[in-house]
This record gives sequence, C-alpha cells and structure tokens, in this order.
Amino acid sequence: MIYQGKQNEYFEIQSIDYNNFRSYRPIVSGALQLLWFLSDGNKLTIDGIPHTFNGNQIISLSQHHHVQYDEINAMTMLRFNSEFYCVLNHDSEVGCKGILYYTPAKIPVLLIEGPELTVMNNAWDVTHMELELKDSLQLEMLQMQLKRILILCTRMYKKQGTMAFIDDNQHDLVREFNFLVEKNFREHHSVSHYAGLLHKSPKTITNTFKKIGEKSPLQAIHDRIALESKRLLHYTKKDISKIAYELGFENVQGFSRFFKKQIGISPTDFRIS
Repeated sequence: MIYQGKQNEYFEIQSIDYNNFRSYRPIVSGALQLLWFLSDGNKLTIDGIPHTFNGNQIISLSQHHHVQYDEINAMTMLRFNSEFYCVLNHDSEVGCKGILYYTPAKIPVLLIEGPELTVMNNAWDVTHMELELKDSLQLEMLQMQLKRILILCTRMYKKQGTMAFIDDNQHDLVREFNFLVEKNFREHHSVSHYAGLLHKSPKTITNTFKKIGEKSPLQAIHDRIALESKRLLHYTKKDISKIAYELGFENVQGFSRFFKKQIGISPTDFRIS
C-alpha cells in the first residue's frame, strides 16, 4: 500500500515473504525504512555484510544503506521519504539526531515482546487503515501515525541493550556526537574537533562511550569513514584517489594505509574481491 502526495511525499507499507521477495523492487529510492520481521531466518546483505534477523525484530535503515534481500520468510516494511516526514525538522530523538537513523556504521536492532507487541501491532494496523482512506486529512494522519511508530521504536531501543544504562544527558551526548560525525566525517577525523563543537572535553566523550560499552569515539569516526569507503569502492567506479580526496585524505597513500588497517586488505584488493 502506497501514499503519494502532490509534493512528492511518499509513504509505503508492504508485506514481503518468500513468494515475492525476489521480485520486489522499491518504487522510491533514498528513503528511510523500518523492517519488521515476522518469522525467523530472514537473510539480508547490508552494505556488503550478511545479516540474519528473526521474528519480532525491527531494524531501521537510512537512505545511505545498500540492502539486498537474500531470503525473506515474512516481513512487513515501512518506507518514507524526506518530503513525507523530514526527520531533520522533527523532534531530535525521532529525527536525524535520534538513535534509529544516522548512527554511524551501526544498524539499530530492537526486539518487540510482551505488551509492546500488542501496541506496535495496533499502531501498524491503524496506519494500514489510514492508507485506505482517501480524504484531505490523510497526509496529516499518516504523518502522525509514522511519528507514533518511530517514538515506540525509539523507546524500546533505548530500554534494550547498553542504552538503558546511561542517563538522558549522556544519551544526548552520544546522539549529538553521532549526528555531527555523520554530517562531517568526510572533512573532520579527530575526536577533538567534535568535542569542541559539543563544548565537551575529548575525555568526557570517551568516558561516556566507555560507560555504555561502545567502541571509542575515535573508532566510531573511523568506522564511519571505513563504511563509506567500502560503499564507494563497491557501488561506484570512482578512482581510488578521488575516493581518498572525497573522504578527507591528503593523498591516496594515507587513505590506503587507513583502509588496510581498518579492513585488513588494500582498497584495490577490496574492489577486486
């Protein structure tokens, strides 16, 4: 089911299973996604890395992810573009500074269970119903439903894993750091640069990441650069020297040393493989 507005707004909910996943092709590119897996053993390749997801797991994917469906048993997918709901302009925790989207080199995975499963089912059911209604209020209602689903997912993700063990201020610091890295990783590679933007010391940021069991903030920057490097090498035909320049390296030799340290092989060998 798809909504398409007069100003290029796009919103979609689709059920995908073993019978149609090979033929499914998204109508719009560059959209944000929520994938809700309804059975075990769903296999996807995301940015060249294979993943397996099981029943009642939800993942969020930004427009930057390259996704290949290898085997889908049962999944429902929600997809929307920035014209429909521009996360940049909405509340920070359910927007582009949130934890569902634009977290460098990390795919948020949350598990729905217990009463939350009923609440989430109801939210998606109401969204399905709104998609069938064709009136002047449909866009606003669908946007409200999407925001509700994003809030539910954000709440559940915050309660699960290491995010549950930090207070709101520390959570905000991690969000802001990740957001700034996503915006600036091509030009700025040091923790001190982002610490300055956040008016915090590099030690404060490092200690916060350590508390929640995350990789160091420097490794978070490196992971984001490495991920973009792999995307450009795999999905484009750009010269390696041009990729190095785009990612803020002064020369291809420096980029090659960085890539081999992070990935284990040279950029040339990675592209060939």
